[in-house]
Amino acid sequence: MTRDSVRILVPTGMLGAGFPQSIVDRGLELGADVIAVDGGSTDSGPYYLGTGTAKTTAAAVRRDLRMLLRAAESARIPLIVGSCGTSGTDSGVDWVFSLIQEIGTDLRVARIYSEQRATDLKERLDRIHPLAPHGELDSSTLESCEHIVAMMGHEPIAQALADGAGVVLAGRATDTAVAAAFPLLHGMPAGPTWHAAKIVECGAQCTTDPRSSGVFATIDATGFTVEPLSEGVACTPHSVAAHMLYETVNPFSMREPAGTLQVADAVYKALDHRRVRVEGSRFELAEQYTNKLEGSRITGYETMSFTAIRDPHILGQIATWAALLRQVLVERVSQTLALAPDDYAFDIRLYGHNAVLGTREETPPREVGVMLLVNAADQATATAIAKIANPLMLHLPTPDMKHLPSLAFPFSPAETERGAAYEFVLNHVVDADSPTALFRIEFPEAARG
Repeated sequence: MTRDSVRILVPTGMLGAGFPQSIVDRGLELGADVIAVDGGSTDSGPYYLGTGTAKTTAAAVRRDLRMLLRAAESARIPLIVGSCGTSGTDSGVDWVFSLIQEIGTDLRVARIYSEQRATDLKERLDRIHPLAPHGELDSSTLESCEHIVAMMGHEPIAQALADGAGVVLAGRATDTAVAAAFPLLHGMPAGPTWHAAKIVECGAQCTTDPRSSGVFATIDATGFTVEPLSEGVACTPHSVAAHMLYETVNPFSMREPAGTLQVADAVYKALDHRRVRVEGSRFELAEQYTNKLEGSRITGYETMSFTAIRDPHILGQIATWAALLRQVLVERVSQTLALAPDDYAFDIRLYGHNAVLGTREETPPREVGVMLLVNAADQATATAIAKIANPLMLHLPTPDMKHLPSLAFPFSPAETERGAAYEFVLNHVVDADSPTALFRIEFPEAARG
C-alpha cells in the first residue's frame, strides 16, 4: 500500500544501549508508523561473530525490548530489530526471540536467519567476489570459519512485514535496511528513503548531542525531514550532513545490496531551530544484486599480561627496553619450551608511548603501561610463554643499568587467559539469485509468555 509519507521512530543507535521512556512517548505522539532499531555491528571485532554471542547484556536488551514492544502494541505499528545478537547469527536471532518470549507479546514475530553454510558457498565460488584489500576466496577459508553471515538488504524484512509480522527479528542486515524496509514497502522513493535511513541509523549521532537518545524521520515523495526526540537537542544541516561521513568510504555515496545511494546533489535546509529538511537524494540500482559475506575464525588462543613502568631511566629509552624484552623473551622461550618464533606470536604494546599513535609520539612519556599479548595454538602454551615473560616484565633493566628495576603488575596472577582469539576473514560479496534467496523467514508460535 502506497502512502503519502512514512514516519520512523529510532529510539537508539543500538538495542541495549538504553533510552528514556519519554523518547518513545514523543515518537508515538508524532505519529510513528514503525519502530526501527539496530541490534548489532562488526564494530566490536570478530569475537562476537566467531562465538555467536552478544556484546550486550540480556538485562539491557530485555529492558529496551519491553519498552518497544509495549509501544508497538499500543500504537499497532511494527517493530524491526536488525543484526540481532550483535553479529546477526542464527543464535543471535533466537536469543532476542527468547527475551521476547520472557516479556510476552501478542504481536506476530518473524525471525529472519542470515547464516550461511560453507558447503553451499563453496558451490558458488565463481559468484563470490573480493572487496579490497582481500583477494580471491578459496574453499579452505570458508571451511575455517566458525560462523558466516550474509548481510541482507531491506527485501527480506519487507517480505516479513508483508506476510503479517508485527515484530521482525532480522539476522545480519545493513544498518540502513532496518529503517528503510517499511517505507520502501509502502511506496516511498528509494533516494530519500535510503538517505533518511542512513541519517537515523545511529540514533542521536545526527544531532547536536550524540549522547542523547532518539530521532524521528518523516519520508515523503520529494525528501525527508529529521528531528531529535530529546528536549534541548537539535538537528542542524551540519549535524545531519556530517553523518554521511560516518562509516562510509565516500561521504557522497553508499552501497547497499540493491544499488548505491547518491547524495552529492542533496540539499540540507533548517526548517526551524531543531528540524532539517533534505531533498535531492538519488538511488542508482546495481546491475547485479549482491550480499556481503562476513566470516570469523579462530586464530589461536591468547594470554595477556600487563605491567606498568614509572622508572624515568627506562622511560627515557622505552623503545630500547621493549626491543630487549622481545629479544630476551624469544631466546628464553626457545631455551625453555623449544619453540621456534613461527610456533607462536606475541605483541608488546606500550600504552602511554606508542600503542595508539605509533611513531607519531614525540615526547618521552611519564609512565607507560606494557601489554604483552601472546597467541599460540593452545591456551597452555600461550600461558607458558606469558609466564616466561613474567620476571622480565617485573625486573628487566635496560642494557646500561647496573641494578634491577621494579616494575608494577596490577594483578595477581599476572597472566590472564583470554581464550580463543578470532579474526575476520571474509570481505566478499556474493551474487544473489534474488534479494531474499540467502535468507530464511520463519514465523514461530506466539511469543506471549
